Amino acid sequence: MIDIVRARYDDPAHAAALLELLDAYARDPAGGGEALGDFARDNLIAELAARPFVFSVLAFDGDIPVGLVNAIEGFSTFACRPLVNVHDVVVAASHRGRGIAAQLFAEVEAIARERGACKLTLEVLDGNAPARALYRRLGFAAYRLDPAMGHAQFLQKWLA
Repeated sequence: MIDIVRARYDDPAHAAALLELLDAYARDPAGGGEALGDFARDNLIAELAARPFVFSVLAFDGDIPVGLVNAIEGFSTFACRPLVNVHDVVVAASHRGRGIAAQLFAEVEAIARERGACKLTLEVLDGNAPARALYRRLGFAAYRLDPAMGHAQFLQKWLA
């Protein structure tokens, strides 16, 4: 039985689970292939807790953390309503293919609806075929307004 819970950053078990799962994701090629840095490991929980527009959802198999979503509330100017960006999605390799990500997303969607959000957004790497297939099954599609203008692209600029 998989338990899906809203993370409490002040709960040491939840904090440890979040860091363990996020580090596993960071080490995966889909997460960049490098462990979380010391700064992130030492400060992430406090920084998440300090931001009321951030929330996390955890999946546990008994006492074992097996899934995580970190989400960040943003704002849609066109809809004049909040939106929720799904920032990290992690399922432990040992538990993939069991529908855990879909369960995590169901809870994220419930929280988004509670917050009055108009939509969920996320980014996915082109080469992450399993994630892309999951997101399509869950109803996600490439962002576009006018088909003649094409699809939006997610860009970044590091500020160091």
